[in-house]
Amino acid sequence: MRERFLDHLRALGNDDADRIALEDETRSIRYGDLMALVDSRARQLRRLGSQRVGLALDNGIDWALWDLAMMREAIVNVPLPGFFTPAQLTHLVDQVGIDTLIGSGPLAGTLGFDATPEADAMLWQRRGISPPPDLPVGTHKITFTSGTSGTPKGVCLSSDNQLTVAESLAGVAASVDVRRHLAILPLATLLENIGGIYAPLWLGGSISLPSLAALGWQGASGFDSASGWRVISRQAPDSLILVPQLLSALLTRQGDAPIGFGRFFAVGGATVSPALLARAEAAGWPVFEGYGLSECASVVTLNRPGERHPGSVGRPLPHVEVRLADDGEVLVQGNVMLGYLGDSAPAPTVWPTGDLGQWDGDGLRLRGRRRQVFITAYGRNVDPAWVEAELTAEPAIAQAWVSGEAQSFNRALLVPRGDWVNDRQIEDAVASANARLPDYARVSLWQRSAPFTAQNGLATANGRLRRDALTAHYHTRLTSPVPLSTDA
Repeated sequence: MRERFLDHLRALGNDDADRIALEDETRSIRYGDLMALVDSRARQLRRLGSQRVGLALDNGIDWALWDLAMMREAIVNVPLPGFFTPAQLTHLVDQVGIDTLIGSGPLAGTLGFDATPEADAMLWQRRGISPPPDLPVGTHKITFTSGTSGTPKGVCLSSDNQLTVAESLAGVAASVDVRRHLAILPLATLLENIGGIYAPLWLGGSISLPSLAALGWQGASGFDSASGWRVISRQAPDSLILVPQLLSALLTRQGDAPIGFGRFFAVGGATVSPALLARAEAAGWPVFEGYGLSECASVVTLNRPGERHPGSVGRPLPHVEVRLADDGEVLVQGNVMLGYLGDSAPAPTVWPTGDLGQWDGDGLRLRGRRRQVFITAYGRNVDPAWVEAELTAEPAIAQAWVSGEAQSFNRALLVPRGDWVNDRQIEDAVASANARLPDYARVSLWQRSAPFTAQNGLATANGRLRRDALTAHYHTRLTSPVPLSTDA
């Protein structure tokens, strides 16, 4: 499939040479010039003998061109997460055996890379490194999971793993004539890499790649929704990929007028409240919920135009088969990863996701994680992600963490949307969310909290909560009989 994809791009260069393929704040690249630029970068990597490359650039044209060049050369590409600390990056570089870095001079110096005078100024190399660890045959990208706890694992994927998903997504997007995509998530996020670069290129579409700062990203986890909304409203894209927290934040900036543009806005990465989806639909956003995981090269199921069902994550995409185990665990067959970095286990053929689900016609409804459901003192099972999704569907609440194991009431730590949110607004938001929940799932005690971020170890880069870390960090709050008045 890799060769077919690259041949497709070359054909677009002949047949649709004047169409914009990639653009950012400084320049644009047409399809007629795209593959020549990719080939030029591929030759540089070949001359350097690069085998495992760390890609540490901001969103932009260069990120996409180097990514495609590594696919062209079948070089192992390791997108380096922007939220990793220097110490974590150093460990990752050694763990993978990265010999070449594409990034800034200061980062290269920190990680022990030297300049390559005959090559692009973005290219840096390490000399005299130990033999790199073995990788599963066919590994062309290593993406690091954003699991809910523990150390992120390196997921080894082939180009075909990624392009298979992209082709399925392109088929869905083509049904509503998506022609222009705006990448709003970091490109090191596998979902944006596949859905925001490869899928639009399958369609011969145009991809806008503003810098993360221009989009409103502030550091690892902060997001200025006003900046993000300005970019979105100005560019009026056909497609976006969002996580629930971004969708909720952006909706607060829209105002009363319907959005007036957009054909397919995908949302996923965490549980999405039906109330949030209803808000988005009322505001004119063409939002479609999906579900996926890195071990299956991102998207597995997706709602489609004409068959959008709130509460369902949609039908499986054509390239996978999804079934449920006897206990309800979601099992995915087809297009499963090659393996984990440093794990010699054979490549799996069926992936046990750890998620619980049930069928709703052809669509899948998720019922929480096998190990995250808590049991109240009254014996009721509660999926905290469900309650958290209802809370964060409220405009005043940016993040929520809910707990209630063996307790007679449920507690929540709540991160307000901004400094403008007062306690009364939070109280009203909790009451509104509780009205949509059964009594056993409602929140009785809540406290304001500082944000949960990748930097403080309480969330992943895409906002998923690290529950074990939260439980350890806030043990006193979980056992205190009354709310505390100070922020975390």
